[in-house]
Amino acid sequence: MKEHEELLEWSRSILTQVLDEASRHVVGKKEVLKNLLVALLSGGHAILDGVPGVAKTHIAKTFASTLGCEFKRIQFTPDLLPVDIIGSFVFDQKSSEFKLRKGPIFSNVVLIDEINRGTPKTQSGTIEVMQERQVTIESETFHLQEPFIVIATMNPLGTEGVYPLTEVQLDRFMLKLSLDYPTRDEERQLIDRLSAIESPEVKQVATTEDLRRLASYVEGVYVNKDMKTYMIDLVRKTRDLQELKLGGSPRALIHLYKASKAKAWIEGRIYVIPDDVKNLMGPVLSHRIWLSREAETEGVKIPDLLHNVIDETPIPGMRAAGTAE
Repeated sequence: MKEHEELLEWSRSILTQVLDEASRHVVGKKEVLKNLLVALLSGGHAILDGVPGVAKTHIAKTFASTLGCEFKRIQFTPDLLPVDIIGSFVFDQKSSEFKLRKGPIFSNVVLIDEINRGTPKTQSGTIEVMQERQVTIESETFHLQEPFIVIATMNPLGTEGVYPLTEVQLDRFMLKLSLDYPTRDEERQLIDRLSAIESPEVKQVATTEDLRRLASYVEGVYVNKDMKTYMIDLVRKTRDLQELKLGGSPRALIHLYKASKAKAWIEGRIYVIPDDVKNLMGPVLSHRIWLSREAETEGVKIPDLLHNVIDETPIPGMRAAGTAE
């Protein structure tokens, strides 16, 4: 018990420093930053979705800068090719050999800016690396170092010059985090703190070794039988909704399970509770479920549907935290 308390105290110190330092440069998005940590510590990837100008790129760059990780940014454009992302073998005239020229995907934190401005062919170049954490170049496989996370920014559909992401591509992302316009008070803070916000001097408060250690502790977070049943019930219920033509996939369930464990650890617990699951339903499922044509015509909103799913799904009888299944 004392060992757990010491681990949680160390973890709380690191995670608090990351969130506090990032929040010095990002106004009003602490929950978004916390969910980026959820994705990172549970081996997932995240989409930042919002209209241009709501600091999507700034949030991703600031987050990476606090972690002491190698960071690369890829700007997706219609003329970008998969080889520009993963790299290729090039001929070296001095040695008369082909040598690997690694693409920007070989990094710890990869920001894909405006992912839906890339063509479907270019988007497909990220599927293997996001799922398997490896890259295949001319039949040779290269594994990426941990930690590894792709943070993609995405412009809303309807914005000029964007390509819809396929269901397969979207399903590779653990979380979709929607960024709205700031509140009036947040916009005043934005102006008042502009020099600090725009300062490139973001303090590094963690190391890659810290992150690997934190991720290993997240794997050990306890999820009892009732919480597992609750997650299964929630995801399966989305498949029965008449308003949806596509419900949550098995990968959605796996991501909900992993993300809930990371959420619990970040909140200072070694076990998952229902609120962890409820808070992640939107980020995990909103980009994986698709409205039927009739529901779209009627103006049904996905967040409302997920809220109803949570309200209508009973929580199985709870055991005391930490008891055996």
